[in-house]
Parts: sequence; structure tokens; C-alpha cells
Amino acid sequence: MSSIQVRPATLRDAKAIAQVHTTAAMEAYRGLVPDDQLKSMSSVEKRQAYWREAIEYCEPQVQVAVDGDKIVGFVGFDRSRDEKTRNTTGEIWAIYAAPTHWDKGVGVALWDAARDGLQEEGCTTVTAWVPLRNERALRFHEMAGFKREMTTAKTAVVGGVKIEEVRLKRSVN
Repeated sequence: MSSIQVRPATLRDAKAIAQVHTTAAMEAYRGLVPDDQLKSMSSVEKRQAYWREAIEYCEPQVQVAVDGDKIVGFVGFDRSRDEKTRNTTGEIWAIYAAPTHWDKGVGVALWDAARDGLQEEGCTTVTAWVPLRNERALRFHEMAGFKREMTTAKTAVVGGVKIEEVRLKRSVN
């Protein structure tokens, strides 16, 4: 864990972020999304373009976890995108670690960096949307102090497949 460093993402990091995002999403959604749909989600190029734009415009803010000289995770965070939330509510837009680095402290290091960034932005609460069937992600967020808001459950479309998501929430402090 001590070798993991977190820093702001640069434009040069977009491809590595896209690779981590694709690999981790494929593993995380295996069994939740049919295999043919997983393959349609595997375009590193599309994700690279998305993350390049996010980094360029700081929407969301992006931080990367680095082990040595290799990017092994990332977090995107900013103000909440949910309607009718206070401007002091932040959101974890995405948080992923490479499957080779799961359970090695990468997610915790990324969460700590996002929390610090959200505090700097004046946020007092933070939310995250997580698929109800993604037990690993739910467990991670709950261990980080998030609580499920079951009244927020909604259906999202991931790779052309409908997935039930729930919003989790906690204080930034």
C-alpha cells in the first residue's frame, strides 16, 4: 500500500485511465451484464476520449493512483449531478482500480484524495451511484462510511442493459 501515490491526472494519463476503466468495468460487470454487452463496452478509445475531455475541462476532477510509474486506479469527482441537491453536495462520478490491485488500498487512497478535493470545494456531503448487484462496490463504499439511500433506487442503462442503482451518501468529514 505504501507504494501507492495519488496525483492529479494529466492529459497524457487519459489512455491509461481508459484502460483501467475498461478492464475494471469488464471484471466488475461480469455476471451483471451479458457477455456480448460487455464486449460492446470494451472500447478503450471511447473511454480515452471521455477522460481526456474530463481532464482538460476538470469536469469531473480526476486523480490517478500510481504504483511506481504505472497508473493502477482513478477517481472522478465533482459537484453532484443530481437535480435538487445542495451546491455543497459532491459526487464520486467514478472510482476504479485495476483488478490486479483490488484489495490493496488503491480505492482507499483514491477516496481519501477525492474527499480532500471535495472539502477544498466546500462540499459537506458526498454521494455515489452504485449498481445494487455490484457487491464489491457496495461493500467498498459502505466500509468508507457511505449509507444506502434505498428510496433513490433507479434504473440505469449500462452497455445497453438496464441495471438497478442506488445512491449512497456520507458526510465529507
